[in-house]
Amino acid sequence: MAAKALFAGPALNSLQNNGKLPTFPLRATTRVADEANGFVPDGESHEKGAEVEHAEAPSSLNNGVPGLQTSARLYYSADEETRPNNQDDHYPSQVNPLFPPLPLYSHPSFKRRLQYLLFRFSAAVLSLSFLCFIVVGSLITSIPKLIKKIIYKSTQRDVRKLRPFYEEELRREDIRKQKQKAWDHRTSAEKIGGDQEGTADEYPPTEGGRDKIVCDVGYYARRVGLDVDMFKVRTEDGFLIDLWHVYDPKEYTILNADAESSGTNSPRKMLRPSDKKTKFPVLLMHGLLQSSGAYCSNDDDSLAFWLCKSGFDVWLGNNRCGFSPDHESLSTTDPRMWCWNIRQMGIFDLPALTAHVLAETGFDKLGLVCHSQGTAQTLIALSKDQCPTLGEKLTVFCGLAPAAYAGPVIDKFYFKFMRKISPFWFQFIFGIHSFIPFMMQMHSFMNPTVFGWLGYKVFSFLFNWSDARWDRGLRNRLFQFAPVYVSAETMRWWLGRDGFARHKCILSTEKVLQFEEQQDNNGLHNGSFPASRQWYNELVPPFAMWVCGNDQLVDGKRLLRRFTSGQEPHVKMIHSKVIEDYEHLDVIWAIDAVEQVFVEIREVLWKTCHARDRCRVPEGCETIPAWAPEIESTTAVI
Repeated sequence: MAAKALFAGPALNSLQNNGKLPTFPLRATTRVADEANGFVPDGESHEKGAEVEHAEAPSSLNNGVPGLQTSARLYYSADEETRPNNQDDHYPSQVNPLFPPLPLYSHPSFKRRLQYLLFRFSAAVLSLSFLCFIVVGSLITSIPKLIKKIIYKSTQRDVRKLRPFYEEELRREDIRKQKQKAWDHRTSAEKIGGDQEGTADEYPPTEGGRDKIVCDVGYYARRVGLDVDMFKVRTEDGFLIDLWHVYDPKEYTILNADAESSGTNSPRKMLRPSDKKTKFPVLLMHGLLQSSGAYCSNDDDSLAFWLCKSGFDVWLGNNRCGFSPDHESLSTTDPRMWCWNIRQMGIFDLPALTAHVLAETGFDKLGLVCHSQGTAQTLIALSKDQCPTLGEKLTVFCGLAPAAYAGPVIDKFYFKFMRKISPFWFQFIFGIHSFIPFMMQMHSFMNPTVFGWLGYKVFSFLFNWSDARWDRGLRNRLFQFAPVYVSAETMRWWLGRDGFARHKCILSTEKVLQFEEQQDNNGLHNGSFPASRQWYNELVPPFAMWVCGNDQLVDGKRLLRRFTSGQEPHVKMIHSKVIEDYEHLDVIWAIDAVEQVFVEIREVLWKTCHARDRCRVPEGCETIPAWAPEIESTTAVI
């Protein structure tokens, strides 16, 4: 694999305005661009004590017009009671409560560096203590399962037989052993020049043998006869983020196999001349604390590999920082590099990745498939007050376990603790840089099997899901691509006192939500809804949703009700499905996910393809008609 940097979007000096990063896109939407000309904060306010600036997020209350920047102390909170009395008249009259102001840090002076060092030290100690508490809690809650396993074993029973796909897991385990033997046989035959008959395959693997359990999507792609090319994409605020292209090596000529420099713009591969039509591009986005490697860790039943072999041009997007935080101007020790949350991922990262894929493929639209947090950042970006023009670049938005409304897990005691503490104490405990970076540092020195096992225990404890429907033989591999670096501000938005955890929704406030619940209970919508409370306008693309009925993390059913009850008249829901037994990650990792989810994703992507005449028909889609807006949507409950 090689990496190259092809930057999307026009050049932008990320350290303009006295060294402060922009917190809203200067060119992400035409409207915001026109209204941002006067947005130049007063650099002198940075020199007064320990103050840092905060920028007002575009508000649905003021039609998204950026307000004045204001000064506040480092422990600034959007809550009224924490505001200094002598600065009331400096605060904007309308601040979007869904996206509270982010701190804007000036160029670090000696005094500021000492402050930042204090926060890093306190976070290193306290956040590690919090992590240890979670790890211990996850191990303690595993004791009943261990006792049950011991009891079954002592009575000569196999507890694994209680798993819903026990027979299929055994079959797949046997297939993996056969493939390992076949690879070893082929390797031996190559060494001695022997017969390799029987090793032919439509997608011959170029890696094999015993699974190394590594954090490398290219390695797992080559095990199924595919490969991955890596790109660096520049966001408008200066982050360099990873974009991976999954492709069939038989269809490309490798031009520069040894190109490892991330700064080269020379192409690594070139499409071979062929009578076949081109493939339609699809962009996949990952969930919270994950990378898009989550789509590549399930052998042939990985969504990325499955779509590629079905006949799509698959691209895997990764949000900022990921496994290797990178910025064109800032270092990882600079708090300005970590001053962002999910809104920036939606209005900066997603448009940059989309633009790059379209530039590479020559199409003007692509299909977008997202899971969990990926759906949240997309729903935010497409909303009428953020970056609605992104919808013009999408043929369809496919949401897997869509994260718009909170599930019951948000009321777990450890999440309640994070919601109760003030913004200052959140920063003091979790820092103003990366969120618990020790989790990622463990990845480099811990045995991958132990890391995968521990990762499952911790995430299962935190988010209340299980591996009951997964192939347990691959579980340690699944957690090699999580966690990744995210900002403490992002986790504060998800779990803190003034973000998602408070309102329990990404685009409606707590009070609006209560009012909508009353209308739902009384059946008062009747197909009409005030335009002021609608999230989307006419630019929104068609939607398709796959909801997990047993999802404790998010409430996808409530989102479906919003889209199907007339509350969002501009949203065209062309497909929706509720799989009652599914938990949050089952939509991408369940053994039966191909039949329950992937086949339908393939059909939706093809029926909404706007360039069917120039694209290769995906496998199994020969009889799928083109979608028309007047056609009724399909809804299923399994």
